[in-house]
Amino acid sequence: MHSDKNAVWSEYNKNRSPEIREKLILEYAYLVKYAASRVSAHIGTYVEFEDLISYGIFGLIDAIDKFDADKNVKFETYAALRIRGAIIDNIRKMDWVPRSMRNRSKVLEQSISDFEMKNGRSPTEDELAQNLKISVEEVRELIKKSNISSLLSLDDYLEQNHEKVNEGLIGSKIDTPEQQLENKELKKMLAEGIKSLSEKQRQVITLYYYEELTLKEISKILGVSESRVSQIHSNAVRNLKMKLGKNDGVLFF
Repeated sequence: MHSDKNAVWSEYNKNRSPEIREKLILEYAYLVKYAASRVSAHIGTYVEFEDLISYGIFGLIDAIDKFDADKNVKFETYAALRIRGAIIDNIRKMDWVPRSMRNRSKVLEQSISDFEMKNGRSPTEDELAQNLKISVEEVRELIKKSNISSLLSLDDYLEQNHEKVNEGLIGSKIDTPEQQLENKELKKMLAEGIKSLSEKQRQVITLYYYEELTLKEISKILGVSESRVSQIHSNAVRNLKMKLGKNDGVLFF
C-alpha cells in the first residue's frame, strides 16, 4: 500500500493530471472527515457537517497541489494543517462570533471561574443561569457559541505561529537536543496539568483527545447532556492553559 501511494505521488508530480489528483483526494478523504468531526464537536449544529467537509476538501486539494515530498515531512501531517485551516477560514468568513459574543463569552468564563474559586467545583447549568440571571436554555446556547469563539481563538494562535510551525514540520529530519529537551519538559508540564484537573475533566480530556470520541459520544458514556460535556471540556482546557502559561500551544499540536 505504501509503495502504491508513492507511485501515485510520483506520477502526479510528473504530469499533475486531474485523474491522479482525484485518486489522491479519495485516498486522503478520511483526513477531511476527521478534521471536520473535531471542529464540529466545538461548534455543534451552527454549521452543517457537510459544509465543513466541503471546506476541508478545498484544504486537501490545496495540500495536494502544494505538497513537496522532498521536504521530509509526511503528507498527512502537512495536509492536516491545510485542511483544518481551510475549515476555520470559512467559519471565520461567516462571522459567527461578533464582538458582543466575545464579550459574553468572557462574562461566562469569569462567572465559572468565580464560582470554582468560591466553591471548589464547577457550576451546574442551573447555577450558572442563576448567577448570570438568564435561563438554562440561554446558558446552553452561550456555552455552545463560546466554543466557537474558543475555536477561532486557537486558530489565531496557530496563525501567529504559522511560520514557526511550518519550519518545524518542513525543517530538519530530527529535533535538536535542545528541542527534544523542551518537548520532554512540555509533555511533563502537560501531564502534571492533567493530573490537577477534576476527575470529570480528566475523563472528558481522555475520551476526547486520546480516545478521539465526539462530545455526543462522551455525553452518552458519562450520562450527562452534551452541553454539560462541552462545559466540562471548556473548563478543562481553560485550566490547562492557565497551568501551562506561555507554553499553552502544546495543547493544540
